[in-house]
Amino acid sequence: MIAHLSKKIPVRFLCKYFSVGPSSFYYWRKGLETRREKSKKEVCRVIKDIFINSKKTYGSPRIFSELIEMGYKISENTVAKYMKELGLDARLKKRFRIITTDSNHRHPIAPRLFETESHEVPKIPGKVLAGDITYLRLGKQFIYLAVVMDLYNREILGWSMSWSLETKLVLDAMDMAMKKVGPDAEIIFHSDRGSQYASRAYRNFLKNKNIKPSMSRRGNCYDNAYVESWFSSLKKEWIYRNHYSTASELKTLVFEYIETWYNRKRKHSALGYQSPEVYRIKNQSA
Repeated sequence: MIAHLSKKIPVRFLCKYFSVGPSSFYYWRKGLETRREKSKKEVCRVIKDIFINSKKTYGSPRIFSELIEMGYKISENTVAKYMKELGLDARLKKRFRIITTDSNHRHPIAPRLFETESHEVPKIPGKVLAGDITYLRLGKQFIYLAVVMDLYNREILGWSMSWSLETKLVLDAMDMAMKKVGPDAEIIFHSDRGSQYASRAYRNFLKNKNIKPSMSRRGNCYDNAYVESWFSSLKKEWIYRNHYSTASELKTLVFEYIETWYNRKRKHSALGYQSPEVYRIKNQSA
């Protein structure tokens, strides 16, 4: 419009009227990119790179945090706007279904020592751990995954996979976690009332390690919400987005998510958009 009317009306007046900088108009007429356009193109390129490197799991808050760390001056709303223009959407519509372990057994039930309602997380790593079991579909079968999380920084300290729901599944995950925590740590371990966590073998394991057991209320999976939330992230961010056909490929996917992505790199909103490992290292050295 400015170009069309400029034969009869001064360009500066038209630019002021249409809220366009004169330099931008002249750049446009010469077929050149303005400084703002160049800046936007560069930012959009970086946004796309971050999105792809996150396996397409990062939304605008995490990408905004990454850009700020890289020195870019930009708002989260602008990041969201650019992502929409680029067609980058991290959301996965597949619904995550919460599955609890079987609590219909006659084993002793431990008291609930850790309460999620208080929203108080431990101040020291390795003090309060939480564990649970979920299933991962492989064709018409299931492979079961047990994890142990440090509630201090949501780091996965131990994990184990098996075709069976026997107690060994959770024992192997806890054994891995204890090798990282250390033998002399005073620990509370929180779980649901599943038979694996209430079994004699598991209770003996905790007793030998001087670990205090804590269990959720009956039928209340939200008492172990931190681990349930992690299972949801694993499935929505990783499992549902990748193709696998064998148990070996599925185990590799879980290993990659826990050991190379989630613990080390994935920005966690509850940790100020730091990864669990970075959060622990920074706070231990502070």
